[in-house]
Amino acid sequence: MARAVWSVADSIVSPLGATSEENYHAIRQGISGVKSVTNTSWNDKPFMASAMDTLVPTDERTRFEEISIKAVEAALKKFTLPADKTIFILSTTKGNIDQLDHENPNHPRIHLHEVAEYLGGIFGFKRNIVVSNACISGVLALIIAKRFLENGQYDHAVILGADVLSRFVVSGFQSLQAISPAHCKPFDANRTGINLGEAAGVMVLSADPASLGITPVIRLLGSGVSNDANHISGPSRTGEELASAISHALQASELTPADIDFVSAHGTATIYNDEMEAKAFNYAGLSTIPLNSLKGYYGHTLGAAGVIETVITMYGLLKNELIPTRGFDTFGVPKEINVCSAFQSKPLRRILKTASGFGGCNAALVVEKVNQ
Repeated sequence: MARAVWSVADSIVSPLGATSEENYHAIRQGISGVKSVTNTSWNDKPFMASAMDTLVPTDERTRFEEISIKAVEAALKKFTLPADKTIFILSTTKGNIDQLDHENPNHPRIHLHEVAEYLGGIFGFKRNIVVSNACISGVLALIIAKRFLENGQYDHAVILGADVLSRFVVSGFQSLQAISPAHCKPFDANRTGINLGEAAGVMVLSADPASLGITPVIRLLGSGVSNDANHISGPSRTGEELASAISHALQASELTPADIDFVSAHGTATIYNDEMEAKAFNYAGLSTIPLNSLKGYYGHTLGAAGVIETVITMYGLLKNELIPTRGFDTFGVPKEINVCSAFQSKPLRRILKTASGFGGCNAALVVEKVNQ
């Protein structure tokens, strides 16, 4: 029988704060990190994004490494994990890719596996892996960590999701004409694209929380992963493949759609993503379940998105609070879904986190609050 896997610690470092608590408080107040950014090293003209103004490189570390280390330090401040029983997982899409902008292609940690080994080594971890699968990286990293712990290969896992802005990243999304000139508006009829963002989020999972002196209340349940096999950047036109991942997650959790109290959607505010998700939630029987997108607060933080959005949704789960979709005003997707547009308080027990990304990848994960 698979072991239960619990969330035992977390952290978020972003423009909204240096801890998960600070981030959740800011979001609860309706504050967004997205603003007009003027940085000619990223883009010749101002653009809308959620950027860390105070994040600067040092002689030894890049901006990516600085934000990553701060996030891991914050998550591990209450206990020490046994190195031989812990796996470190880095979720990122670009890592230190900004070193190419600085004409530094020979940076010793330009490759993802090198920076993962470096970051894990700082905290004494002996085993590390990289999960870099477009925008589902964060959710997929949690799923992979859960599987390692369930089958007994490790007792604990530290999952770091992180990405920072760079000319490489900004120009890539501009080439797809995907960046909005205004604040993004997920699922809205007047949405015009994404805002990019930078952040780092950490979740510490454990199959042996008692050894850490912790009595946890958040458990990771079933998961599902699928691929559209449709297009390198465009999502499925039907949503059936994301619906399949959701179905697998529910089946593995021994749940029905009616057992889900809230959905944390991907919600990028691009035309095709939001349409696909609306269709998928209908296929999956979740059209009436309240859902939101957090992209209006953070922008799209790429490899960090799945981790930080899961953390924020867990805080809402603990507090029995539904966070609204910032930027949503007018319903604008072809299938009915229950977009949360105002702050709500209601009893919550289980949430579903979904993500979709380039290459047609999809991931879904169920998280449950046990009786307190």
